[in-house]
Amino acid sequence: MARLSDMNEPQRSHIANLPCPHFDKTPWTTGPELSRRRVAIISTAGLHRRGDRPFGGMDGDYRVIPGDTSANDLVMTHISTNFDRTGFQQDANLIFPIDRLRELADEGVIGSVADFHYSFMGAADPSNMASHAENLALLLSGDNVDAAFLVPV
Repeated sequence: MARLSDMNEPQRSHIANLPCPHFDKTPWTTGPELSRRRVAIISTAGLHRRGDRPFGGMDGDYRVIPGDTSANDLVMTHISTNFDRTGFQQDANLIFPIDRLRELADEGVIGSVADFHYSFMGAADPSNMASHAENLALLLSGDNVDAAFLVPV
């Protein structure tokens, strides 16, 4: 894990002084009990299917990952040079826990697993993500998703 105290001064000042966005809407809402919820994964690992357009830069858009995508078909194009990809290479469930969600659904802990999941580039400026997140909310609603498992990377 990178620590501010280990960074050189230009990096330390840049990270410590990043603005925190403010959103006018309140996202929290109540819903059905967990055992009846349909759950989707939303990751910031810069994941996409092999052959999809890789992430590049700070666009703030996302990639759609169908629920039946195998771990071998997932590629990470996260742009951060400080990100250690070793865990992902050994077990994709560390950053895209689809197998764990399926187990929870099989055990009745959650209602079901969504048909589609999504990944953003975590290094993107949140203000560039707002319109994409609003579009994603419509897709989630269309898939009857009422819970999102946010996996920040």
